[in-house]
Amino acid sequence: MLLLLSRQVSLSLVRQVTPRRLSSPLKAAPLTLRLSVRLCSVSAKATSQHLGVTMPERRPFVRLPTDVYPVNYGLSLKPDLIDFTFEGKLEAAVEVTQGTNQIVMNCADIDIITASFAPEGGEEINATGFNYQNEDEKVTLSFPSALQKGSGTLKIDFVGELNDKMKGFYRSKYATPSGEIRYAAVTQFEATDARRAFPCWDEPAIKATFDITLIVPKDRVALSNMNVIDRKPYPEDDSLVEVKFSTTPIMSTYLVAFVIGEYDFVESQSSDGVTVRVYTPVGKAEQGKFALEVATKTLPFYKDYFSVPYPLPKIDLIAIADFAAGTCSQNYTLLCFRETALLIDPKNSCASSRQWVALVVGHELAHQWFGNLVTMEWWTHLWLNEGFASWIEYLCVDHCFPEYDIWTQFVSADYTRALDLDALDNSHPIEVNVGHPSEVDEIFDAISYSKGASVIRMLHNYIGDEDFRKGMNAYLLKFQHKNASTEDLWDCLEQASGKPIAAVMNSWTKQMGFPIIVVDQEQQGEDRVLKVSQRKFCASGPHNGEDCPSWMVPISICTSEDPSCSKIKVLLDQHESTVTIPNIGPDKWVKINPGTVGFYRIQYSSGMLESLLPGIRDLTLLPVDRLGLQNDLFSLSRAGMISTVEVLRLMEAFVNEPNYTVWSDLSCNLGVLSSLLSYTEFHEEIQEFIRDLFTPIGSKLGWDSKSGEGHLDALLRGLVLGKLGKAGHKATLDEARRRFKEHVEGKQILSADLRSPVYLTVLKHGDSSTLDTMLKLHKQADMQEEKNRIERVLGAISAPELIQRVLNFALSEDVRPQDTVSVIGGVAGSSKQGRKAAWKFVRDNWEELHNRYQGGFLISRLIKLTVDGFAIDKMAAEVKSFFESHHAPAAERTVQQCCENILLNAAWLKRDADDIHKYLLQRKVPPV
Repeated sequence: MLLLLSRQVSLSLVRQVTPRRLSSPLKAAPLTLRLSVRLCSVSAKATSQHLGVTMPERRPFVRLPTDVYPVNYGLSLKPDLIDFTFEGKLEAAVEVTQGTNQIVMNCADIDIITASFAPEGGEEINATGFNYQNEDEKVTLSFPSALQKGSGTLKIDFVGELNDKMKGFYRSKYATPSGEIRYAAVTQFEATDARRAFPCWDEPAIKATFDITLIVPKDRVALSNMNVIDRKPYPEDDSLVEVKFSTTPIMSTYLVAFVIGEYDFVESQSSDGVTVRVYTPVGKAEQGKFALEVATKTLPFYKDYFSVPYPLPKIDLIAIADFAAGTCSQNYTLLCFRETALLIDPKNSCASSRQWVALVVGHELAHQWFGNLVTMEWWTHLWLNEGFASWIEYLCVDHCFPEYDIWTQFVSADYTRALDLDALDNSHPIEVNVGHPSEVDEIFDAISYSKGASVIRMLHNYIGDEDFRKGMNAYLLKFQHKNASTEDLWDCLEQASGKPIAAVMNSWTKQMGFPIIVVDQEQQGEDRVLKVSQRKFCASGPHNGEDCPSWMVPISICTSEDPSCSKIKVLLDQHESTVTIPNIGPDKWVKINPGTVGFYRIQYSSGMLESLLPGIRDLTLLPVDRLGLQNDLFSLSRAGMISTVEVLRLMEAFVNEPNYTVWSDLSCNLGVLSSLLSYTEFHEEIQEFIRDLFTPIGSKLGWDSKSGEGHLDALLRGLVLGKLGKAGHKATLDEARRRFKEHVEGKQILSADLRSPVYLTVLKHGDSSTLDTMLKLHKQADMQEEKNRIERVLGAISAPELIQRVLNFALSEDVRPQDTVSVIGGVAGSSKQGRKAAWKFVRDNWEELHNRYQGGFLISRLIKLTVDGFAIDKMAAEVKSFFESHHAPAAERTVQQCCENILLNAAWLKRDADDIHKYLLQRKVPPV
């Protein structure tokens, strides 16, 4: 399905979050974290309620009537790539289940010319009227007499526009190798945009087969879900050909796809005989080979994992120039990708891009089973499609590329991100009741994807792999070619495992939020007795009301005797309980949630936490647990439950840390803190902390790869150098400038893995000539990955007039429409001045931006990237006020979440700024 672009940002080097250097390893004095709930000087929750941050009422909505439904769509489309229109003919075999004189279908931005109905063996009846309900994207075809129960054929002639909104049937601009600008005609139907290409029953539960014919220029490639069975000259125009495709399996309308354009391809076969092709822009077939390798490895892996073969003889993956979806769409057998999610240049693509392509391909191929073979009954169950694919993509990549240590990266990229969003008062349950089409885009977010993936990972761990696979197989076989709900999956997993799956999982999918597990311990002879309790965790502090929700929480416990193995597993099904660990000495530590699998945060007693800290320094705690411990404490500090100073002290314990993903998460959290402290007079002090923290690991890594280094070393080097460069580390800045100059002059081209950190560094500390040079590199770049790499860091430039130039560039013809958001977001994320300028730019250009994205989820992403980092109370009111008068229906929840985050940031700053400042000053004072 639509794979969220923000997940790529979190996995890539753009996530230049700040590492820090250990000026001092943890002091000998004990680190006693104040784990009692602190009183906040400002309550963000109270402020949020005072501001009136509430969700608007939902629009009324009625699903399509069931008196007529399709069995087969015979669809012929003739796009005009010059005038950007298309003509269509639909001949649908339908069943009338009860007599009616009207047929209600979905239809948007289409003009129906004629319509008729012919009952089987009867005379054709012409429709006498077409009543468009534009608000609900429906059309009612009226007939002069009742259509009788039984089979028949519905014929519709219609015309439409090849729009420039990147949804429905739309045009995508590209340049030929000679530089000529041309257009392809492509589709993006998920969630509710098939209705923009042909009148249809555009609901996931209304499945049918499709016979598709495309009438296209004879020098263009024409692709659809199935293989070509006939290609012949078009009798009315000898410049066109008529391409007919074989009948599809029974499927939902949002999975239909067709593409007309100019492409090269590479081809292979999987070990189980499926023909796989990767289509690329002309002249770039070489860049499709990595995705081809991933796809041919992945199909047999899923066949084995599900014990269900891939049901069709071919699968095509194609790179589309203009593509709004985060990265890709899950269409049956024809997967459309952004270029950067599919193409890898062996010389010019960085390690993070290879990893990203592997994850995206794994995600979309999983949908061929989980989403296409078995489809959700309604968008309420979207999370099941997306959460599952977002989990199993990691399983797949771990199988194909074990050297990526991808499950540790999952915790940083998906798990912690979902926890952060789900701690907000304006979060939502995993399962959201969806009605009107305008509500669907809103739930393509980190709750559906990342929390969904995280709770499935927790469920998999709770059930065990063998029973999980058994239950998945039963589910796919029982519901293949049909529709299913979340409860159907729980039933199959429950039967396979004998565990109360529905009862456990309903507490995670039907209510928003998650618990904080509070743990204390007591040594009783040879045993350790843990007191464990749960309460709802909120970003503004723990939920202390009487109506506090609870969860059925699978809890695992390990000890220092074997940090990698759970000694005890329990199901916490009440607010508190005790757990006894036998035969453990008082000198041994106890760790909750080994592997950071359970979807909750942990609040240890001071004594328990003290005993775990040496495991950070001596690396006896696993990397994923070092990461999880630090991330939990950082979130507790933001919620006002401990002092941020204690977390800074903890961060200095990571002096010996070798793991990329641990550094990445530390860096991300320090980036958040750096953004927050940009609203103070001591922002330079946190930059010094970052420089101190990252300098040792930077010195150890150096600038150039060494013999024997691998994928993760390349990621770590880029992360660390980018962090040091952005923070103004002089040696890093000098070397970055030297290498950049040689790169621009063509003397020594930068390796792909060094380009992001070098570009970021020279821009952050650069002038107008630096920006000119970077824009020139952008114009010269032949590869979209390189263009995107530059676009994401342009916002690092510091001078106000140059920031404005970058913002103007974002809306220029040089930036693809879907990438405008990244440029503006890069400006907002780089500095306080940039955020202020980006917010003004979005307000000033709102009409153009909103029209460009037509309320899709790119508009939500734009809003979040632009305003989420403000830390001044009045900004929440300003943002709320703007969107009250400039409606963005698909982003309403995002606006509420942003307002809440602004208030939380402001409260955090007021509460902890003075203490942080004192600490940063004190750590510079030499000991007496």
